[in-house]
Amino acid sequence: RNLSIEDLLDRVPVDLDPAPLSALVRGARVLVTGAGGSIGSELSRQVARLEPGTLVLLDRYENGLFAVANELLAAGYQVVAPVIGDVTEVGQMNRLFAEYRPTLVFHAAAHKHVPLMEGNPCEAVVNNVGGTRIVAEAAHRHEVARFILISTDKAVNPASVMGASKGVAELLVRDVARSSKTIFATVRFGNVLGSNGSVVPLFLEQIQAGGPVTITDQNMRRYFMLVAEAVHLVLHAARLAEGGELFVLDMGEQISIEEMARNLIRLSGLVPDRDMALTYVGCRPGEKLVEELVAPHERVESTPVSRVLCIRPDPQWELPRLSRLVAQLEEAAAEGNVPKVLSRLSAILPTYQPSVQAAS
Repeated sequence: RNLSIEDLLDRVPVDLDPAPLSALVRGARVLVTGAGGSIGSELSRQVARLEPGTLVLLDRYENGLFAVANELLAAGYQVVAPVIGDVTEVGQMNRLFAEYRPTLVFHAAAHKHVPLMEGNPCEAVVNNVGGTRIVAEAAHRHEVARFILISTDKAVNPASVMGASKGVAELLVRDVARSSKTIFATVRFGNVLGSNGSVVPLFLEQIQAGGPVTITDQNMRRYFMLVAEAVHLVLHAARLAEGGELFVLDMGEQISIEEMARNLIRLSGLVPDRDMALTYVGCRPGEKLVEELVAPHERVESTPVSRVLCIRPDPQWELPRLSRLVAQLEEAAAEGNVPKVLSRLSAILPTYQPSVQAAS
């Protein structure tokens, strides 16, 4: 039978009104980095429907970029400009911003797979920290109107290299916002259902193959959102931002990963434990049992958009030496010096303690 993601979440999907977004996007020159990824491609689709003047799709991987660009061009959107490029290349980014002069930037390009980044901490920093800094500095230099960073709940009290790298990226964006005419803001996601490498497609593959379905831990819980919700959140955050804010979506209670697996088995017409076995394999490197959307030092406020929340950090948590520490972090990553990368991440984010795999 056809599976309902809404049934899986056991809640009605958030309906964020797209009407106010037209004024934000119509006629604008929009740049989406990481446009070939799960979030970037859906963001590109929704932006295209809002009639931008130009829609620049940037990705360093040609297959995803080719697919989304062709889809949009075939649908009649003639303002699409696909560009192969790397956010970690300063010269490329300067030329891109000079040529297309974007007024609205959505920075979705990032490495996101937690266990993979535990084994590749230098690459996580080069891409997630260095790439964010380079694109944000280009946005500031070229006087972009608005810049939105896509972040993750794994950046809060991070237990992984990926989460820590995104936590540093959040700090960077907030730091640049203080002295820029550009409005910089960040959006923090929970897990996006159906995105590349996410748990639901994995469970469905395992069910289709006859099982077993692998669960990391019976107590693991996550915030989940639909990809359309995630993208609407990004667009509304861009509209609401005044500079330096961080936005999240109120997603209710966290969902048990085990119960989600059992629901998927039932939705497939099978009975868990009888028709389909579940096995427990333990947490992978860098994973937490429970994620957090808001850190203890952050203050949550409502916004004019229902279920979109604004997070404001405690000024006492600001790092006056952030730029120097980030420079040291990026230098260590460029050298391939893993111990130094991990120590610099901990220096910037004191709650981060590297896992054994990341440190080895």
